[in-house]
Amino acid sequence: QVQLVESGGGLVQAGGSLRLSCAASGRTISYCDMGWFRRSPGKEREFVAAITWSADNRFYADTVQGRFAISRDNSKNTMYLQMNSLKAEDTAVYYCAARPTHYSSGDWYRHIPEYGFWGQGTQVTVSS
Repeated sequence: QVQLVESGGGLVQAGGSLRLSCAASGRTISYCDMGWFRRSPGKEREFVAAITWSADNRFYADTVQGRFAISRDNSKNTMYLQMNSLKAEDTAVYYCAARPTHYSSGDWYRHIPEYGFWGQGTQVTVSS
């Protein structure tokens, strides 16, 4: 089992930055693919970014491409999401997720059922 805990959320003005962290415990995430998802008020949970176990591949939703950066430090069992140039529409609860790495075709990283472990979420509010 992997327990995931997000932190770093908060209130920020439009144009500002935040860095989210996802700390894992229970087992190493070194061989886990990881992702960030978010749920805005009135909307379903949606994909934000993902990173493979080796960090060789990183994927982003079109809406955050160029503004957000996903990274990981396996030695700290932690994943990060650097969010820059924040917009009001980025307001959401942000969740981190993990899955034991394995081969998958297509855009597996976008799909919620691919991930077996989830955190409780951290609120990000961007004021305009």
